[in-house]
Amino acid sequence: MQKYTVNQYFVSNILNWVQEKEIAIPEIQRPFVWDSTKVRDLMDSLYKGFPIGYIIAWKNPDVRLKDGTISNGKKVLIDGQQRITALRAAVLGQNIINTDYKEERIIISFHPIIEEFATLTPAIVKDKAWIQDISKLMAKDGGLFEDVTSYCEKNPEVNRNIIEKNIEKLLQIKSKQVGFIELDSNLDIETVTEIFIRINSKGVVLSQADFVMSKIASYDKEDNFGVNLRKCIDYFCHLSREPQFYKHISENDIEFKNTIYLSKIAWLKDENSDLYDPDYSDVLRVSFTKQFERGKMADLVGLLSGRNFETRSFEQDIMDGSFQKLRDSVLEFVNETNFKRFIMIIKSCGFASPDLINSQNTLNFAYILFLKLREKGINPSVIEKYVQRWFIMSLLTGRYSGSPESQFDFDIKQISKEGTEKILKSIEEAQLSDAYWNAQLIQELDKASVNNPFLNLFFASQIKSNDKGFLSTDITVSNMIAHRGDIHHLFPKEYLKANGLQRGDYNQIANFVYAQTEINIKVGKK
Repeated sequence: MQKYTVNQYFVSNILNWVQEKEIAIPEIQRPFVWDSTKVRDLMDSLYKGFPIGYIIAWKNPDVRLKDGTISNGKKVLIDGQQRITALRAAVLGQNIINTDYKEERIIISFHPIIEEFATLTPAIVKDKAWIQDISKLMAKDGGLFEDVTSYCEKNPEVNRNIIEKNIEKLLQIKSKQVGFIELDSNLDIETVTEIFIRINSKGVVLSQADFVMSKIASYDKEDNFGVNLRKCIDYFCHLSREPQFYKHISENDIEFKNTIYLSKIAWLKDENSDLYDPDYSDVLRVSFTKQFERGKMADLVGLLSGRNFETRSFEQDIMDGSFQKLRDSVLEFVNETNFKRFIMIIKSCGFASPDLINSQNTLNFAYILFLKLREKGINPSVIEKYVQRWFIMSLLTGRYSGSPESQFDFDIKQISKEGTEKILKSIEEAQLSDAYWNAQLIQELDKASVNNPFLNLFFASQIKSNDKGFLSTDITVSNMIAHRGDIHHLFPKEYLKANGLQRGDYNQIANFVYAQTEINIKVGKK
């Protein structure tokens, strides 16, 4: 069965669909990554009749409304955001969001004599031979007589016929055809992802979280519900890494500033901890799994489309309810009390640095467990013990290193059904028995990489125990890690070499410790 349709549409048609919100462009509210020269080149290609690549959209399923009528699903753009944003800037004269999240204009100029495009510069402003802003001409449907006359009066030496012909050719950009691929609404997310990867020449990987963010942005309800929820997620992740970015948001995004969301994430402007810096896929995964007790992101795409998993139909009530649940869970994720309390629990295990944590998904599920237990009203001291145990168990066993989605799905369902204590105890008895500590773990100590969960757990245990560095009398392991101290060999490398050991023998994590450089030098080859 054909999984898509391919058509040619005029540039003006596509821009009209965007204006009328028949196409949802999730990237409109995110930074425009093209520089102005790429916008110029795009206009030049259209002017010369060159292809500019396919625009790819995935049709949302048709949804049954409360009154029984059917609402046609919108098209969600999954490839071509930058090109359409560039067209909106150059042809329609609309602002873009720059990398500082400020609105700005990219103004494209046109020289009708030599038929060249350029970004507007002070030199062009002074040069009468340039049409400074093509969007002003593009806004007109006809009647170019006055514009041509005005240009010729400023440049009396030019041939009026050539100017009229080239300006008319410029306006024909809106009538140039662009390839438009529309993926069928019945396709599952894995198939859409595969199609995208195969036709994308750059080999860009499209994650399921990207689809979720597209769905969120296309949810067209009062107060720009979808756009502002997506911004909340984006801004939270950005602020967690760059607290100073708050100033840009408060000064440049007035609409978002006037929502409840900014107040919910404003605490990050004074936060400097980098132990858990989630990206948007982490926020979505934690929020979804905690709230819906499912682990597969494809299910969230279905729920946000209004899918009824029993009848396999799509219903507006399910869509609205799913968006509301997701929003509530996102707000729990970004809550200052929740987030800081969780970080404190992880640090209390000895994980004082993000360098000691080599599994983001282990952090993610620990936060899911924390939020779930808080929702159930469990005693805070009990929550702390459960989260600590689950976190360490997950690192020791590599629980989320294989198929994290499936494991998330299994674990959240088991915890909901059996309770945390029972599940934890069964895992510990099965995977962390005496045999693990006496044999299996020891066999893991011959690995060579210092970025190793077992070595990191050893260092975390030293921090928790407030241990000193190797042979140190005052400086702790915690101090060394905080100040980027050095990892050295417990038995000196040169000593072991002299006794016949090979590189694979002396570079084992069993032989690595935090030690002061001056102590390491003093030990030398002894």
